[in-house]
Amino acid sequence: MPSSVTVANPKPAAEVTVHNLVDAPRPLAWSVVLDLRADPSDLTAALVDIPSVSRDERRIADEVEAALREQTAYQVIRNGDAVLARTNLGRPSRVILAGHLDTVPIADNVPSRRDADHIYGCGASDMKSGDAVFLHLAATVDEPRHDVTLVFYDCEEIEASANGLGRIERELPEWLRADVAILGEPSGGYIEAGCQGTLRAVISATGIRAHSARSWLGDNAIHKLGAVLDRLADYEGRVVDIDGCTYREGLSAVRIDGGVAGNVIPDAASVTVNFRFAPDRSPEAALAHVREVFDDLPIHLEQTDVAPGALPGLHQPAAAALVAAADGMVRAKFGWTDVARFAALGIPAVNYGPGDPNLAHRRDEWVSIAQIAAVTSALRRYLTG
Repeated sequence: MPSSVTVANPKPAAEVTVHNLVDAPRPLAWSVVLDLRADPSDLTAALVDIPSVSRDERRIADEVEAALREQTAYQVIRNGDAVLARTNLGRPSRVILAGHLDTVPIADNVPSRRDADHIYGCGASDMKSGDAVFLHLAATVDEPRHDVTLVFYDCEEIEASANGLGRIERELPEWLRADVAILGEPSGGYIEAGCQGTLRAVISATGIRAHSARSWLGDNAIHKLGAVLDRLADYEGRVVDIDGCTYREGLSAVRIDGGVAGNVIPDAASVTVNFRFAPDRSPEAALAHVREVFDDLPIHLEQTDVAPGALPGLHQPAAAALVAAADGMVRAKFGWTDVARFAALGIPAVNYGPGDPNLAHRRDEWVSIAQIAAVTSALRRYLTG
């Protein structure tokens, strides 16, 4: 057994914990159930049937790893509960196909069920159908025109510090070098290019506490936030076109805090605002804009969280070819996704997968079988030219 493989014993065979960080196969404690050559809708159902709530992805990672090791064209390694595989065919360009293996907590929606048109279950849309498409193509595209890197990672659905893609970036940066990255997040079969940035800030006001029966002796901090709320109600966000994608900015109140008791004039209050900004703004420019909106008010503004956006990069040849393969079905991504991690590395990145993002995390989450087929066909055209 390689020295970097750790087996925690004693446990029954089905409970053995294995963490493999090297390029070496290892036996599983259960039989492999994933047939990568099966119809990708069947493969989607098989993935849904493997519970993989964040921080509990070991079994699905084992199954994916075992299935990929059967594909002789790929070098396969394991990093915690992430599985990485890549071809080394000497092609002039490299494409990353990346997807997270984890889901939100199960809500009586595992195992999967299906009808003629849909597959239902936890992660069906977000994003085991995208993972299934990538795995199926790994097994069925024999002569890709690009070298391919597959990245299946853990802990995307929880705090950013636990995200497996961030760990891979720190520990295996050479595996994230490519000409374009495709993240299999649900996008309704559209290429959702780039993503908007997000900034949160707390705007606070102070006053003087007093008995509410003698309100004139106090200075009501909550009332001072009225001007802040007026600015937010009147705010009109920019509409920005980048590479043919339209991004719409928005500045919104998402939380209000204040009040001491039912008979006390409050001496402190705050409102938390969230600014979703187009990817042509830097985080610094986004903060400056938010400050400008409120700069003449008697308040204190403190940024609490920020994540940069990602430019679509569709003018890059590898990305332009993907747009052509998808018949030009492109739109902007409004929410923040891990494409921003690739963009920060200088890699054009898009979200492209089956599934409706509005169905993600729902008890009745489902994915269209026809959409799985359409995305599979488009990516096959892209990979084969």
